[in-house]
Amino acid sequence: MKRVVLFGPPGVGKGTQGGRLAAALGVPAISTGDLFRAHVKNGTDLGRRLSALIAAGDYVPDSITNTMLAERLAEPDAGGGFLLDGYPRTADQVAELDRLLARSGESLDAVLLLAASDEVLEERLLKRAAAEGRSDDTLEVIRHRLGLYHAETEPLVALYDAADLVLRVDGVGTPDEVQDRLIAVIAEREPSALS
Repeated sequence: MKRVVLFGPPGVGKGTQGGRLAAALGVPAISTGDLFRAHVKNGTDLGRRLSALIAAGDYVPDSITNTMLAERLAEPDAGGGFLLDGYPRTADQVAELDRLLARSGESLDAVLLLAASDEVLEERLLKRAAAEGRSDDTLEVIRHRLGLYHAETEPLVALYDAADLVLRVDGVGTPDEVQDRLIAVIAEREPSALS
């Protein structure tokens, strides 16, 4: 299991779990949010365009996201697999990821779906905003991001369900508890994945 998508709403713990799980699988964790924020922090032309979208909690256009992801997947460390966090978020991105993988005769191994209620997610994101000073985590923006997730991204689960790729995991609990659940569902699907 080397090509994995970590799926779920904002605040469910994808960032926390992504790095841990990628290390356990021996693949790089690739977060589109981190790629976007790096452009903003570095003041690139793209970063200036992305800044307003990120602050408002809007999705970055597919054309930009797809290009950034294709460039990242072409880097040598991703040749043996990857764990994606924050991608795909739209049906067009699902199709683009399928095209990118098909070019090298590959496909996804699993979609790990972390779940939590909107109330839990709002509370987590507000705490994160206070701790990290993130301008993209006001209550209004959080609710907007959750609405976008439910309208545009959550329906993608059905596409991956149809391909028998979705492994569901309760995202509520300590990071260690959630990690244990993720490892358990991976080991059940593919016992040799973590050895």
